[in-house]
Amino acid sequence: MSSLASRAAPASSPLSGLLLLCLAATWLVWGSTYLAIKFALLSFPPFFQMGTRFLFAGAVLMAWMRWRGAAWPDARQWRHALVVGALMLGGGMGGTAYAELTVGSGLVVAFIAVVPLIIAALNRLYGVKPGRLELAGIVVGLAGVLMLTQGAGFQASPAGLIAIALACITWSVGSVLSQRSLPLAPGPMGFASEMICGGVVLLVLSALNGETPQWPPQPAAVAAWLYLVVFGSLIAFNAYMVLLANASAGLASSYTFVNPVIAMLLGVAVLGEAVTSFEWMAAGVVLVGVVLMLRGAKR
Repeated sequence: MSSLASRAAPASSPLSGLLLLCLAATWLVWGSTYLAIKFALLSFPPFFQMGTRFLFAGAVLMAWMRWRGAAWPDARQWRHALVVGALMLGGGMGGTAYAELTVGSGLVVAFIAVVPLIIAALNRLYGVKPGRLELAGIVVGLAGVLMLTQGAGFQASPAGLIAIALACITWSVGSVLSQRSLPLAPGPMGFASEMICGGVVLLVLSALNGETPQWPPQPAAVAAWLYLVVFGSLIAFNAYMVLLANASAGLASSYTFVNPVIAMLLGVAVLGEAVTSFEWMAAGVVLVGVVLMLRGAKR
């Protein structure tokens, strides 16, 4: 993983087995975290929830890497981790959790699905253009997500709308900067430093917002928090950072299209929810978009 994450040409790497596993992690795991965040909010306010989650996960990962003999990040790499962590985790993850308090999940999903287009636009500033198939996949995938939401959960909340808009922008800017301008320490040590810095920023926001966790917390909230630490942070977030370092930004952010479909399938399997024929068709459109992106990545 360390050697993969340190390569300098993200868009040129082939779809190796590791990258396919990373894609699967961001698609499947992050698709289930929407529900986990909702459960964690029962006892843990949004910024506190996200801050403790990433700080704990980052500390565990860094301790593991130090035990294996990895070097500490230098001062420059820590500065980069602070900027990228503040943008991606403080703004991106924190803003999303905050928005979920007042904005319906349909609108949250629709906003997040725009992230690949924002990243593609930002990469144009560095002279990086998505291929035709990749761009077509982004457009088709976005159309599929909009079909899937059908306006469900579109609650009008100015504060929530601002939060999710800023979350998408800061996540996208942080993703591009980590690729192009602000390299982290090699491999998992860099991801750990970013999670630690982002976790600290989130806890500062929690204190400024006057958040107070419920004590004792509800068992469901604790279980959801642990799931987010292990699967959402240690596995899926690290997988996303590996993808950013070794694949095109569009392919790395393809989770934004797949996650709503995974969430829909979990609703069917776990909660027994009914799915209409139109929603199945929308899921098929998303699948076509993802296939286009994968074919573009292979080229």
